[in-house]
Amino acid sequence: MRRKEDRTSQILDLLVRKKKLEVAELSQHLGVSQVTVRKDLDAMESQGLITREHGFAVLSGTDDIKGRLAYHYEEKRQIAIRAAELVKDGDSIMIESGSCCALLAATLAELRSGLTVITNSAFIADYIRHSSDFQIILLGGIYQPDAQVMVGPMVRQCAENFWVDQFFIGVDGWSARAGFTNQDQMRAQAVRDMARQADRVIVLTESDKFTKHGTVPLNLKDQVKIVITDGNIDNRITTELAGCGIEVLTS
Repeated sequence: MRRKEDRTSQILDLLVRKKKLEVAELSQHLGVSQVTVRKDLDAMESQGLITREHGFAVLSGTDDIKGRLAYHYEEKRQIAIRAAELVKDGDSIMIESGSCCALLAATLAELRSGLTVITNSAFIADYIRHSSDFQIILLGGIYQPDAQVMVGPMVRQCAENFWVDQFFIGVDGWSARAGFTNQDQMRAQAVRDMARQADRVIVLTESDKFTKHGTVPLNLKDQVKIVITDGNIDNRITTELAGCGIEVLTS
């Protein structure tokens, strides 16, 4: 891991616990100058991970996509790096909304060229617009401002104009009985509609999501082919997923 990335993870871990920290305190904890800390915080603020106020760094809340990026940031970043290995220069892919998916898009912007990225996430489209040569296609629909995502029947109508090999999604939970689940009915339907236009669906999620479940089953049946998660996934869950024909890759 590069030094700056290491500091970013440490800063976010501290802020998850304390919510608000002074620049001087972060400088002392990290063993770097306040100038370096301020540069790191500037970069993190531009990514939407934190906000700055009067000499303090403040963690964004979890009510929107920017805030959720900061939680389990390092696990999500490593998942994104692992997922990026499945994508080649020039590929056309779909990416659904979610913090792991946003970090995948950012990772691809660093590592790949010439991609076509089809997404229902206005956040992702904006997140990588200055950092890549990608063709970004934003599907239309009803705009949910907190998640910055498009939902509704227009998503299906737009998605039907495309076909891709791989569709990357996030989830809110899993159970052996219901499969992968979400908390929002309209977002779940958008995932189903987009999944119809892909050869395979790839789930990106932290391992702790396998101890939770949302209220809305995604009902993707045999469309999910791969799960990419961190190394803390329980062996029992891996066995359950394998029984469903799903390959598990760990970061």
